[in-house]
Amino acid sequence: MLIGFFYVATFKSGRKKKKITKAERLKQLQEEEERRQKEEEEARVKHEKEEMERLEIQRIEKEKWHQLEAKDLERRREELEELYLLEGCFPEAEKLKRGTRLLAQWRHYIQCDGSPDPSVSPEINTFISLWKEETNETLEEVIAKGKLVLNLIEKLKLILLETPPYDLEDKNVIQYQGSILELQELLHLKFNIATEILLRQASTLADLDSGNMEKVIQDENVTLYVWANLKKNPRYRSVRFSETQIGFEIPRILATSDIALRLLHTHYDHVTPLRPVPASLQEHTATVTDFAKEEVKNEEAAISKELQEEGKQRENESNSVHEEETKFEEQGDSEVQMSVVREESEATKGELEMKLLSETVLSAQLLLIENANEKPCFFEDNEVDLCQFTTLGGVYHLDILELPPQCKAMKGWMIVEILKEGLRKYIYPPETTEDVETENAFPPIEVTLEVQENVIFFEDPMVARWDGEGKHWQTDGISNVSYKSEERLLTFSLETFGPVTLIQDTHINMPFQSWELRPLDVNKVLLTVTTVFTEIQIQIKENLCMLASVKLNKKHSSILEGKWMTPVSFICALKEAGLNIFPSGHSHFYVVINYKDPLVEVKAYRQLALLSSAFAFGWSKWNTYARTHKTTLSSKRRYSKKPNWTLLMFSGDRAQRLKINENSETFSEALKEETEFHSTLYHMVEDFASKKAMEKIRSSSCQFIDSVCYMLLSTRLLSYS
Repeated sequence: MLIGFFYVATFKSGRKKKKITKAERLKQLQEEEERRQKEEEEARVKHEKEEMERLEIQRIEKEKWHQLEAKDLERRREELEELYLLEGCFPEAEKLKRGTRLLAQWRHYIQCDGSPDPSVSPEINTFISLWKEETNETLEEVIAKGKLVLNLIEKLKLILLETPPYDLEDKNVIQYQGSILELQELLHLKFNIATEILLRQASTLADLDSGNMEKVIQDENVTLYVWANLKKNPRYRSVRFSETQIGFEIPRILATSDIALRLLHTHYDHVTPLRPVPASLQEHTATVTDFAKEEVKNEEAAISKELQEEGKQRENESNSVHEEETKFEEQGDSEVQMSVVREESEATKGELEMKLLSETVLSAQLLLIENANEKPCFFEDNEVDLCQFTTLGGVYHLDILELPPQCKAMKGWMIVEILKEGLRKYIYPPETTEDVETENAFPPIEVTLEVQENVIFFEDPMVARWDGEGKHWQTDGISNVSYKSEERLLTFSLETFGPVTLIQDTHINMPFQSWELRPLDVNKVLLTVTTVFTEIQIQIKENLCMLASVKLNKKHSSILEGKWMTPVSFICALKEAGLNIFPSGHSHFYVVINYKDPLVEVKAYRQLALLSSAFAFGWSKWNTYARTHKTTLSSKRRYSKKPNWTLLMFSGDRAQRLKINENSETFSEALKEETEFHSTLYHMVEDFASKKAMEKIRSSSCQFIDSVCYMLLSTRLLSYS
């Protein structure tokens, strides 16, 4: 026990710490302070060194940046002059298009096929007057003549779309649109007259089984279904045409009435009002045109004055010479010199005219991508906003008609009563319903339609009906809409009959997910636009475009695939097929876009078109990070074996290669090592392009470059991706 106690006591005493004196504590604090000061000094020195190194690097980079900027400024004039010469392809292409339009008029003139030139007012007016005088035409005859009428309307619409605004006069626009409206109204009137003629003979064309008359006519432009209720059987309420599911479910009151049902499906839309040509577009280009024309006149006046003064001087000199031979020689020399001056003046005049055309073309290109300042006017309830929605698949004219008096055979003659007012519509529901006992005597009529095969709907189509009083489409009065996509059958209930159409969101494929412009061959490129629903590939060669492919979730082949068309016709055809990837001036109100400065955007498209023969360009995610006056895109040489794309930045007056790539974590405008600034995209890619590539670029056709540029301007890939 004693031993254990002694051990514990010894252990406890050993654990006691030795007491530190005040001097030792001060010494310890001093050592810690010195150590802290030393560490702070080392950190300060290190920080200063790092800061000096950073500043030195910044200084070197800034100095290098200034050197590159100075070098860029030094050669800017030369580069811009070369670019101006290269962009001479745009006015050259416009001159060729003018020549093509004039040639088309001449070809029509010498063709002598009897069809009028729709752009010549007397010819089209004569055609309309003569057709109005023709009577008793059958539906087949109207449909056959309608092909010519539709061709004339299409020609007039293309003239309005293809002719640049600076070549269109207000009076011509009014004339062409007036002719279009007259032709549309006359064609529909002819269908009504032919329908009346058919219905007068309904009793002679009655079906033996049902006792009613049915007529179906199918054509590439129209599909017509007519049913005449001759038996008035109250049990016969389901009207189906030619053993199809297309038809109507009619109420009892119609099943017992002297009526006819007509479903006229026009594969075109002659109901929606024509969009007016913006006046601002004409005024803007007119200002540029007038200014440039004034320059030409001033230059011509100066040259003329110079010629007159020089001529007088030569004449005075010749009068002072007395010898006839000398006088003759002097006059000969004077004439030669004056002819040289005239040639020079003609060359100067040609240059000024090209400058005028170049400025007007650029002005028109800027207006192609101009955003509207104001959203369309406020719409009524249920009215369709035609800037937000597009009519597709034509128009279904649904009509309930009163049966006209039937033909009667009498002593070898056919006697028929002809009503002065012509074909009359049956009012359903009637305006007054006092004699009707039940409230549900006039229920909505169920209609089943077939959606046009050549139109693509990415979502179930919406139905709209035409309001004749307000002159607009609206969505009320339509219920129980159902769509069978496999059979392409649309069923809905309609309160009142009239023109009906299908609508789809105009911007359903915007904004785009990505895009790529890739060269295929000499003067031939492939433009690929990827959207949420589809991938559209467009081939461009010379002055023509073609739909190469459309990728959808389900199998669908478009009739447009493989057909070469001019850019304007091609864009119209794609829109009519439901493949709208072309923003309008109002699209930015309905789509979240990556806004870019219009002038920068136009300059980028023009230069991309110049380079498209040898370089591939594509979408970059960093374009959304760049400011509005800068665009970012990826680029790759056509024959490059490297899979990586180079990132380019362009601000309208400066182009550079970026240090970052698509996989970088953050956006930076840092310049790629061993590269320089340039004033144009053309001269920047020239730094790393092969001679073969540059030869391809310089030998590209002006029409091809113009077509590529027009397609880029129409899709606005830099703002809508």
